[in-house]
Amino acid sequence: MTTYNIELEGDVLKVGFGEPAQNDQIVRDATARLEQMSKLGQLSGGPLLKINGPASLPVACVVAHKVCHLYGAVGVFDPKLGKYVIAITHNPTYKLGDLID
Repeated sequence: MTTYNIELEGDVLKVGFGEPAQNDQIVRDATARLEQMSKLGQLSGGPLLKINGPASLPVACVVAHKVCHLYGAVGVFDPKLGKYVIAITHNPTYKLGDLID
């Protein structure tokens, strides 16, 4: 088992905590998982990636850093809004702060 779980389901990157640990270990595990997914061709890039699930700030930074150059835009789910908020974009279709389903 790992301290942080990451799976790609369609265009949604499902993330969440696993075994209890401190952020230093969680960041290392998240990085290792993202690198594994890249090597397996699971993070091949595209126009949009949506991220859904809990993350600490250090883990969120790692995930953002690893995917921001692969995808044209990255939306992060906001449970209060019930929508994804575009937080990173290089794609003219999406503007920062756009809300998408």
